[in-house]
Amino acid sequence: MEYKFDKTAHAVFALHYHLIMCVKYRKKVFTNEKIVNRLKEIILNMLEKFGVNILNQECDKDHIHILLTTTPKVEFTKYINSLKGVSARYLRKEFDLKKYLWGDSFWSDSYCLITTGQVTLDQLKKYVENQGKC
Repeated sequence: MEYKFDKTAHAVFALHYHLIMCVKYRKKVFTNEKIVNRLKEIILNMLEKFGVNILNQECDKDHIHILLTTTPKVEFTKYINSLKGVSARYLRKEFDLKKYLWGDSFWSDSYCLITTGQVTLDQLKKYVENQGKC
């Protein structure tokens, strides 16, 4: 996959990121396919609001990998905090997660956000796709 450049009136850019979010205490919540599918759906529904395009996403047992593109105007801190808050609320409301987690937290307070310039997009896409095959 080659980088596709996007543009605005004053900029040309190819902003690709790899976002990793972990469940609080690294609990194995994503062993239930219904929870995984619902999380992916929630994430896809939120992207239009923030100008983010999801290229790929896959869950391992206790975290999710998201490969995304965006514009320079996106405020990642707001996007990620909103994504974590909204997804946690929906998942807690729709699934009984008390056997995995207690209290109000679903996601770990931290996250990992990496630019993808050091590897090809094909390598990163294969890596993310293989996360669900463990």
